[in-house]
Amino acid sequence: MRGAISLALAGGLTATARPAAFAAAAQTIDVRGLVPALAFAATDAQSGKTVTAAAFRGKIVLLYLGYTNCPDVCPLTLHNIALILHRLGKDRADVRVLFVTVDPNRDSLAVLRRYTALFAPEIIGLRLGPNQLARLARRYRLAYSVSPATASHPYEVLHSSAVYVFDRTGAARLLIPSLASATPDLPGTTADLERLLHGSSAGLLGRLTRHF
Repeated sequence: MRGAISLALAGGLTATARPAAFAAAAQTIDVRGLVPALAFAATDAQSGKTVTAAAFRGKIVLLYLGYTNCPDVCPLTLHNIALILHRLGKDRADVRVLFVTVDPNRDSLAVLRRYTALFAPEIIGLRLGPNQLARLARRYRLAYSVSPATASHPYEVLHSSAVYVFDRTGAARLLIPSLASATPDLPGTTADLERLLHGSSAGLLGRLTRHF
């Protein structure tokens, strides 16, 4: 079953078959055993202090790489995540969204703090140095590039639109290839997060494996 999921740098992960354990969300892919656990050290834009993955144990964590000057993909992704958080109701208290800038030269801590506050209090801006950012992107097979402006070319930033979801232990569980859509499957993605929040996905996977 998991062999149907292939790793690809440009998009994080692609799938040729969707596990039915999370069948409610067409955009969600089961990545258990395929992706490393959550691990990083970064500067938290809210506190200005160094934070690591250990600070988020006990929470469901969404990891997304982007930048504040992004004209469309990032704001749409974060807007849709905010809608999902709203759908979760009181369960949103157990979810954190880590927005890691791929453009630290322009995204200061103050800029990140103001930007994430536009969407939801559960969204936390993180800033890493260039080497640390490159290591994080390699760890999760997320592509990005920053091209400084020249006389013939504007400043350009490219990045993957994938969103990873980690469970309360920090284990990678799901990949959402993109939430940058005007019509995302918000009910299905919310249901998948609810399954992780309430620990009910294992039974669903057990029913799935009996059919393979």
